[in-house]
Amino acid sequence: MTSSAQQQAPAAAPPRTRRSVFTGALALAAGAALPSFAAGRAFAADAAAPVIASCATWGARPSSEPVVVLANRPQRIIVHHTATANVTDYSQQRAFALARAIQTYHMDAQGWIDTGQHFTVSRGAFVMEGRHSSLAELRGGARQVRAAHCVGQNTVSIGIENEGTYTSEEPPAAQYAALADLCAYVCTQYGLPATAIHGHRDFNATSCPGDRLYALLPALRRDVAARMGASASGAGTLPAPDPVRDPIRDLLDQAASDPLAGLPEYLPAHLLP
Repeated sequence: MTSSAQQQAPAAAPPRTRRSVFTGALALAAGAALPSFAAGRAFAADAAAPVIASCATWGARPSSEPVVVLANRPQRIIVHHTATANVTDYSQQRAFALARAIQTYHMDAQGWIDTGQHFTVSRGAFVMEGRHSSLAELRGGARQVRAAHCVGQNTVSIGIENEGTYTSEEPPAAQYAALADLCAYVCTQYGLPATAIHGHRDFNATSCPGDRLYALLPALRRDVAARMGASASGAGTLPAPDPVRDPIRDLLDQAASDPLAGLPEYLPAHLLP
């Protein structure tokens, strides 16, 4: 993932070069039980709102400086994959360990103030807040947190990471369903149409979110529209306001995550048990 410089309009997928994907020791202890399909997808009292583990719940470190809350709502959702191993440990313990590892990598290796994305969906279908204050602002539905997940889009989009590498296989059914639930909630809260869901490669030269997950995006838009009780065309949704920009900070963020710096997308093995 990378951070932003200026807003870009969606475009045809640019030529991509595959980044090497770490397939080594990222799995947790073998033999973890596979939860039921609904284990990570339980809903709160409001059926439209999935349970989302807050930063405090999964044990996040404090951000190195206060996160910036922007006055604008996002204009779109951007789907990513973590490019980590496709583990079969679907437990909540694994999900929370992943969230902590991502934050450590983003803060200590990338030099960012906090986790780069707004939300993360584990292979076990647990949904977690990424950058601090993202969950509170999503529930409010009027503002967003400035993030660091996609160059040119960090002030106008919600970034969702999906645990795994989806270049040659699809995500587990439960994870996909949790992603659809989360996207539907984000769209509902911010007045976005289901057509506002994009892949990382729509904006940056990257293989993210993987060929197989990217190919699922049309189905994801349809499934999100169905959850919202709307057509995939998104008729009747609220217009997104103009973005609020901080060009100096965005340039600093971009420099800190320059793709030429050689930092890989995957997490180093020592960050996960």
